[in-house]
Amino acid sequence: MHRFGIAGLDAAYGRVRVLEDVSLTVAEGETVALLGTNGNGKSTVMKCVMGMLAPTRGRILAEIDGEKIDLLGRSTEEIVDLGIALVPEGRRLFPKLTVEENLFLGASRRKARSAIARNLDFAYATFPALRERRRQLAQSLSGGEQQMLALARALMSAPRLLLIDEPSVGLAPILVKRTIDKIKELKENFRLTVLMAEQNFAQAVRIADRGYVIVHGRIAFAGESAEALNNNELVRKFYLGL
Repeated sequence: MHRFGIAGLDAAYGRVRVLEDVSLTVAEGETVALLGTNGNGKSTVMKCVMGMLAPTRGRILAEIDGEKIDLLGRSTEEIVDLGIALVPEGRRLFPKLTVEENLFLGASRRKARSAIARNLDFAYATFPALRERRRQLAQSLSGGEQQMLALARALMSAPRLLLIDEPSVGLAPILVKRTIDKIKELKENFRLTVLMAEQNFAQAVRIADRGYVIVHGRIAFAGESAEALNNNELVRKFYLGL
């Protein structure tokens, strides 16, 4: 069993409150979309889950292999070691390292070290272009290829829970579609549980089982299906332009 939940989460940067009473759940095998435009708190939710920002209130609980784990107070390294990986906004690659060196750095999790060769084969099979460019510096890749590398690097940690922050940022529309399709493929092939923060509603809803809309740091709507998200008046008026 691999799932997690957030309950009553508040977070701030100094005196500026960013999240207020945020609650959401991600069940095993789901792709859940956290939807919202820039500046509404999506990335802050991800940072709190990964131990990169300490919330001022609330709980973050994960269940991995049947063990219930409180994530609050744990370091990012400890959280990654549990099997939770983040693909950060903007990719955050090491530009002057090669593609393959970036992938090896993704295998820092203890349980992933013994399976580096297998996971590297998986990564290259999933993203064949990376195999062709494995000796190139990450900074020489196109935006789409860099996003592939960021996803593959997360895969190298052999995660159970995958958090993906704004995968469409900086990509041309055709590459956004390909990237979202690849996320769906990864989830299905590797039996992942996925929370994806995304501002491109139309693309995210294509692969999401359900989702949440966050507005000014609060959950404004929880859709129990992609259809519910598409038919919600808030989403249609302000985010889909319908």
